[in-house]
Amino acid sequence: MRVLFAGTPAVALPSLEALRAAGHEIVAVLTRPDAPLGRKRVMTPSPVAARAAELGLPIIKADKIDAEVSTAIAAAAPEVAGIVAYGALIPPSALSIPEHGWINLHFSLLPAWRGAAPVQHAVINGDEVTGASTFLLEKGLDTGPVYGTMTEAIRPTDTSAELLERLSHSGATLLAQTIDGLGAGRLTGVVQQGEISLAPKLTLEDGHVQWRDPALAINRRIRGVTTEPGAWTMLGGQRFKLGPVRMRADITGLAPAKLHFEAKSVLVGTGSHAVELVDVQPAGKKLMKATDWARGLGNKEDVVFE
Repeated sequence: MRVLFAGTPAVALPSLEALRAAGHEIVAVLTRPDAPLGRKRVMTPSPVAARAAELGLPIIKADKIDAEVSTAIAAAAPEVAGIVAYGALIPPSALSIPEHGWINLHFSLLPAWRGAAPVQHAVINGDEVTGASTFLLEKGLDTGPVYGTMTEAIRPTDTSAELLERLSHSGATLLAQTIDGLGAGRLTGVVQQGEISLAPKLTLEDGHVQWRDPALAINRRIRGVTTEPGAWTMLGGQRFKLGPVRMRADITGLAPAKLHFEAKSVLVGTGSHAVELVDVQPAGKKLMKATDWARGLGNKEDVVFE
């Protein structure tokens, strides 16, 4: 089929490649405009825009779908639109442009975790299984009829970034198969059924570790916000960034937020048992091993996260 592909970050790239590999004609790529990147704030195309340019595909860059953009989409004459993490709303006026509508690849088993951060919320919540869904985009937030699903186990050590990487590839196959089925006229959307949960975009505050929480909840939260927006605590009045931790159920009795230094480990007390820090990033420093950071400390007595 003639496909308009809409996506912006690297997680959308496997879907673009899967649609090409399946033999669909990508008539245009819709992506967000170039954005400043790095310390020098160099204007940089999105990963999807960069790949589309390499492939010689027509590119439409827009952070909102206005009349001009809608006209450009219509001029490409797509039969269907595939959308993966584009990052902006598609207005009702544009939804009807492709004959088969806009097919969204969403990284959850709908209606669970509707919203911008389904993978992060699944990890934070302690879900054991998640997946991906393809559904027909409509005016409501991730409410449209579902065409297909696939499941993926959440591993005990998964960060949201690691889980999303796996889902981006398996989900790409699902999106290509869905568009294959629509083109062949053998797919019908099914109304979503089950318990609805919401997954709003995470803020920086969502990464603030509360050391009085149980260790399991802290572990899940840190993994859920890795790599975005990132886990952190406060030390000496400055933000102290944290990578995923190890559970240390063998260490109890350490006060919440209190650090304990051993020869080969750095432990922190929680509302239950201790956790072991692995990678840390003190303010103004690069990411380093927690043990290397500890060796650079002068006084290790009474070190407590704030």
